[in-house]
Amino acid sequence: MRARQMIALLLTILLMAGLIPAQANAAPPSTMTVSETGTLTFAPRTEGYSFYTTPASITLTKVGTEPIANLSVSLSGGAGTKFLLGTILPDSLGAGVLSTVFMLRPKTGLAAGTYTETVTITADNGINESFDVSFTVNAAPPSTMTVSETGTLTFAPRTEGYSFYTTPASITLTKVGIAPITNLGVSLSGGAGTKFLLGTILPDSLGAGVLSTVFMLRPKTGLAAGTYTETVTITADNGINESFDVSFTVNAAPTYSIASIGNQTVTTLMYGYLPGTQELKTITITRTGNAALDNLSAALSGTNADDFILTQPADTLLNNAVPSTTFTVKAKDGLEAGTHTATVTLSATNMTNVAFTVTQVVNPPAPASPQSLVAAGGNRQADLSWDAVTEADYYNIYMGTASEQYDSVPVGVVTDTAYRVHNLTNGTGYYFIVKAGNSGGLSAASNEASATPVSVPSAPTNVTAAGGNGSATISFAIPSDIGGSPITSYEVTASPGNITKTGSASPITITGLSNGTSYTFTVKAINGAGSSEASTASNAVVPSAPSTDYNYPTGEPNTAKGVDILVNGKLENAGAVATSVVNGQTKTSITVDEKKLQQRLASEADQALITIQANMNTDIVSVDFNGQLIRDLEQKQAIVEIKTERAAYTLPAQQIDIAAVAKKLGGAANLQDIKLHIELSAPTADMLKLVESAALSGEFTIVAPAIHFTVKATYNETTIEVSSFNAFVERTIAIPDGVDPNKITTGIVVEPDGTVRHVPTKIAVIDGKYYAKVNSLTNSTYSIVWHPVEFADVAKHWARDAVNDMGSRMVINGIDNERFNPDADITRAEFAAIIVRGLGMKLEGGGASFSDVTASAWYNDVIETAYSYGLIDGYGDGTFRPMDNITREQAMVIIAKAMTITGLKAKLPTKAADEWMGTFTDAIDASAWAKSSIADSLQAGIVSGRSSTQLAPKAYITRAEVAAIIQRLLQQSDFI
Repeated sequence: MRARQMIALLLTILLMAGLIPAQANAAPPSTMTVSETGTLTFAPRTEGYSFYTTPASITLTKVGTEPIANLSVSLSGGAGTKFLLGTILPDSLGAGVLSTVFMLRPKTGLAAGTYTETVTITADNGINESFDVSFTVNAAPPSTMTVSETGTLTFAPRTEGYSFYTTPASITLTKVGIAPITNLGVSLSGGAGTKFLLGTILPDSLGAGVLSTVFMLRPKTGLAAGTYTETVTITADNGINESFDVSFTVNAAPTYSIASIGNQTVTTLMYGYLPGTQELKTITITRTGNAALDNLSAALSGTNADDFILTQPADTLLNNAVPSTTFTVKAKDGLEAGTHTATVTLSATNMTNVAFTVTQVVNPPAPASPQSLVAAGGNRQADLSWDAVTEADYYNIYMGTASEQYDSVPVGVVTDTAYRVHNLTNGTGYYFIVKAGNSGGLSAASNEASATPVSVPSAPTNVTAAGGNGSATISFAIPSDIGGSPITSYEVTASPGNITKTGSASPITITGLSNGTSYTFTVKAINGAGSSEASTASNAVVPSAPSTDYNYPTGEPNTAKGVDILVNGKLENAGAVATSVVNGQTKTSITVDEKKLQQRLASEADQALITIQANMNTDIVSVDFNGQLIRDLEQKQAIVEIKTERAAYTLPAQQIDIAAVAKKLGGAANLQDIKLHIELSAPTADMLKLVESAALSGEFTIVAPAIHFTVKATYNETTIEVSSFNAFVERTIAIPDGVDPNKITTGIVVEPDGTVRHVPTKIAVIDGKYYAKVNSLTNSTYSIVWHPVEFADVAKHWARDAVNDMGSRMVINGIDNERFNPDADITRAEFAAIIVRGLGMKLEGGGASFSDVTASAWYNDVIETAYSYGLIDGYGDGTFRPMDNITREQAMVIIAKAMTITGLKAKLPTKAADEWMGTFTDAIDASAWAKSSIADSLQAGIVSGRSSTQLAPKAYITRAEVAAIIQRLLQQSDFI
């Protein structure tokens, strides 16, 4: 008790002394400040950074008197935090401890990105402070990679047949950089066909702790010789792509070979040859293997080895530097006749021997010439025989159609001493020789023998009969085959009665027949070999006495009974008729009444057609006009048409040119006194023989009897002939019944000298009967023929039909009987000849129109003819240059001029040249002087380009092209 009192007293004293404060209220709780507020941002690092060595130190400071206990710190990232947090030590603040710290830093090895978390500090009494912390890891740049091989990895070469390649290459891939490299892959450019084996990359990623990896590579086994190069490509993510080339050479296995050497035959020798004249054969040895050939040598063997001399190769070692060498072999002197063969063998180290033969033929002497050759002609054949020659192995027979002129190629080669030559032409003389032959050659020729094959002729054809008074006139065509011997006569036999009459040509009049009896007739042809078979019987005729209507006194005119005169188809009584016999031929003369015809024409328009139709069967029909009437017809542009049963003649009156005729008759003649005679007549007997002879020599068949057309003018005692015209005049010739129209080729003119020329001819059907329409510029004797020609070398040529047609019509000639040579160029002279023949122009000789065309030249007449008709011109220096090749544009100029003569040009519409030439890209090459003619030729369809774009005006024209354009000229002119 006392003690408590003492303590209480002491306290009171102290309190009063102020040494003990008076009792107050309790102090408030302390707060705390944090050294970091807002966001603590760490310095950034790059991916792959090392340990973060500079952590942040965070200071916590107490504010107040009260202690702060149980301090702690945490991160919002929790277990996944990207930061490392230190412990707060001390973890309480009080008397004497006013602050404390903790450490904070980012973790190591973070991936690229920005990391932000909240740091929270808590303590008792509800203290809770926080701030943000942020750290950025920048992405590391992509890593690169190095490859241990760059450029080209070349494996050591091997030889064909090598075994497994035991030393593969190890390729190292090394990462350069921090970023990992993933999905490494490797491939070869050879793909499935690669020549290398490629290993797998293990490991196939590079990163932390794995900085390099490898793969293996080697060539495949069993590759053929050659060098193989491919590209190895390594790829990975992030666009890594590295490559290098790999190469491996396989050397070819060594081969030991030479080029093949064929069997050798040296030049044949004749027995008894001079030493040194035998051929020295040089043989070349060429190495073809890849290995060197050593110890090269040659040797002879075989039965005839001793008959030859052999040298050794000039080089015994062949390699790249010396790839070939030679040696020689030849026959020895003095060998016997026969064949000498030895084997040559070539050998070398490691090489399989190469062998071939060498042959020397030594011929015996040529045989003696055959003797006693005789020849006998038969029907298209000749039989030959001769004496045998002991040394002969065979006989060559040579033939020609002129003495001592034989073909170089034998017509036969036989081992017998007789031979029959076939397929000869009857009537042609053939000459023969024989040569004996053996391996030593041919003998001299035998004696010459000749023979002329002949046979009886074939029967005449197209036999027709016309009845008369107790007689009949028999017409016929000559046989197609006269048997090679001239026909000397024809024998006509009447049936019934077997009355015969012999004559030299058609027609033949047989008399002594009974009027009122029906007769048919056959004809036989007779030549030196005998008589032909009888022809097919003619039509039946009944001879009869003449009607009194036709019983006129000879030479006296009467009303034109049997004659119709029509003007534009209307019948007129405008003529008189008289009959007579002239030189054994019956003649009907028709005189046209001038006044009646003029009266009728007065009411007709110009170009009237006057038709005089003679219905009687006579040898000659002559229509007579006076000159005044002809002049009137000319002024009216009238056309005179004369018709008989066998032919028709259409003559524009203007073509007579009566003024020029009067001038030739003296000029003083009154037109009324000039008599003009237009005649259609059967040829005289002499002319008929000439026609038959021309058919024989020209190898054509006459299919219609010849007709002679004549225009004559007479004044007083002077007569002139109008034989040529300025335009084509048409004649129509009837084709006899029974003639195959497919066996008619063309019309011809037979001149008085026997020469023949083609005239443009077209077959037409009029009132169910076949006629040949002939267009010509002249009068003469005309006939229709069958003359087929085919050239073997145009059988598959584009111009075949045109070439054969123009050849058959005698417009073009071949280079021989079988060949035309269609693609050859043609000269200016040849073209002039073809255009003249194509138009049927009569040749005009003489003249000297061009300085380089002489009168003796073969082409003089055709050039003069073409020039006279205005078809051709020469050069400015007065030359024609006949042997120069003609160009396409020169030919087209001549064609255009021919179109004027045929009347084709007048039918063409007028168009500018450019309209027709514009489609050709080379039209600009055409000469200015040729353009209008080119356009005319194109427009008329006569000439075409060599292609759809090429006209080729400067190119030379070919023989085939000429045949085609001449055919088209005649077709487009309606002449064929």
